[in-house]
Amino acid sequence: MSLPTIDLRSDTVTRPTPAMLEAMFQAQVGDDVYGEDPTVRALEEQAAARFGLEAGLFCPSGTMTNQIAIKAHTEPLSEVICEQTAHVYLWEVGGIAFHSGASVALLPGDRGRLTAAQVEAAIRPLDNVHYPDTRLICLENTHNRGGGSCYAMDEIAAIADVAQRHKLALHLDGARIFNALVATGQRAEDYGKYFDSISVCLSKGLGTPVGSVLLGSKSFIHKCRRIRKAMGGGMRQAGFLAAAGLYALEHHVDRLADDHRRARQLGEALAAQPYVEFVLPPDTNLVIFKLKPEMPADTFFQHLEQQGIRASSFGPQMIRFVTHLDVDDAMVQRVVEALTDVAVSLPG
Repeated sequence: MSLPTIDLRSDTVTRPTPAMLEAMFQAQVGDDVYGEDPTVRALEEQAAARFGLEAGLFCPSGTMTNQIAIKAHTEPLSEVICEQTAHVYLWEVGGIAFHSGASVALLPGDRGRLTAAQVEAAIRPLDNVHYPDTRLICLENTHNRGGGSCYAMDEIAAIADVAQRHKLALHLDGARIFNALVATGQRAEDYGKYFDSISVCLSKGLGTPVGSVLLGSKSFIHKCRRIRKAMGGGMRQAGFLAAAGLYALEHHVDRLADDHRRARQLGEALAAQPYVEFVLPPDTNLVIFKLKPEMPADTFFQHLEQQGIRASSFGPQMIRFVTHLDVDDAMVQRVVEALTDVAVSLPG
């Protein structure tokens, strides 16, 4: 009998647990475009309350919540400041240009993290007609390309101070924000003190099948609801999906610590292999590493596939593993054994 596939490509590949499915089947629903779905409303209210913000907006994806927020905070001929490998810039299909007609100021970060000094230096002077107007700062926490790196709260506070002094909006791409909260011990409600808007993804570490929630003030979310409708994101009896989000908020947050522990185990195993050049510190559930030239990535992927293991390419010789609720301790041990088997088969 073949062993089950171990899918480390992303935490988006998870499937609803039986208990989550039961919660979805039992959901009370209505037409959300009319504001009549009680389960959607409950999810939006609970998510907003957790982060100390007034209101929420349930959307199909994190890309949509990010792009709605950027559209609401900017206008054509304005500019967004973000890190050069930010998801909102790199992996959202040029959405900032397409939806908002805005420019982007890209800054090099430390594993994706910016400093307040960097951000302040990138703000455009208002009296120069050659420049776009800086309107928005976007941070990403955890940072995907940074290997799940987390911001310290004091740096967030310093960047928020820059935003407030220059009258700029501050948005958080919090696709894996709960991973950051569990890893650092930070409080969710503190984020609402600093950010004007937060995108919270439910379909990654929290394991729901679909959905993200955009959080902000009541007036901001009212504006964003119209933008969501224009983007085709108005869903009808969406409470079946929102019920999964409510279940995840109640049952799947604390267990993220298990994903982090398993990621560290994989990181330690990789660091011990002679064919691995380096491993980024696995602060949360992402493990990004680079293979040495003598181990071609195609060969490495082929070996993993033969062992029933799937992973993602993250650039030339760069690989990403992601732990999640469908990866248990026995699976991690299988991966560690497969990594060691590759080393044994190397020539010399």
